Amino acid sequence: MSPTSSAADVAIRLPRVEHGHPGGTPVVLLHGLSDSWRSFEPVLPYLPPAIHAIAVSLRGHGTAPRPPGGYGVIQLAGDVIGLLDELGLARAVVVGHSMGSIVAARLALDEPERVAGLVLMGAKPTFRALDALYADIAAFPDGDVDAGWVHGFQAGTLARPVPPGLLDVVVAESLRVPGRVWKALVEPTLRVDHSRRLHAIAAPTLVAWGDRDEIATRADQDELLRSIPDSRLVVYPGGGHGFHWEDPAAFAADLTAFVQGEPR
Repeated sequence: MSPTSSAADVAIRLPRVEHGHPGGTPVVLLHGLSDSWRSFEPVLPYLPPAIHAIAVSLRGHGTAPRPPGGYGVIQLAGDVIGLLDELGLARAVVVGHSMGSIVAARLALDEPERVAGLVLMGAKPTFRALDALYADIAAFPDGDVDAGWVHGFQAGTLARPVPPGLLDVVVAESLRVPGRVWKALVEPTLRVDHSRRLHAIAAPTLVAWGDRDEIATRADQDELLRSIPDSRLVVYPGGGHGFHWEDPAAFAADLTAFVQGEPR
């Protein structure tokens, strides 16, 4: 089933920042919950010109439109297909961090001809069981979310220091997201369970994980590797859930090697 064909509304235009040569290998970068394209801002300078990196802000995030509905994984994936169509790209390597990994996996399952390679960062077969987080989100007002809570949420994804000011940027981007969007994402996206379908992913897949990640466990990574036929793991020792913020150069090097060597 096509992500766009089941969407409750049409795909929207996603804000994006591009890096590298337009004729290079296209790589679409999808951020996590409440982040934006700026989640990959530390990584972009380390990518070679041969990679045409496209960092996007998903609907409801950053400066993207915030429609009243349409926050299910099908709609989010449909927006990304719309972006590929807008850019005239038949296929791309799709990279997803945390919530972005849910969207990336859905694209690989529903639109396999559009996904040349898949990178799952801080991923789980399903994020259904994060009950404490979802209980907090359920109590959010529809408008502004508490800044202290957001700071704690984002700081909790880190296990190592990050460059000065980066956490402030991440928190500021998260505070752009109104409570109604956080809440709208929980059931149709964050609690989606792809675990029984992962075996159908045909794209070569890189599973990237920090071994001090308190959200995605080693058991999660092992299940992803068992389930996805053409997959391999790269581990960042001492890395947290936001390992690409902690050591962007290391992640960029692994992403570059994967893009240049494996996707077909």
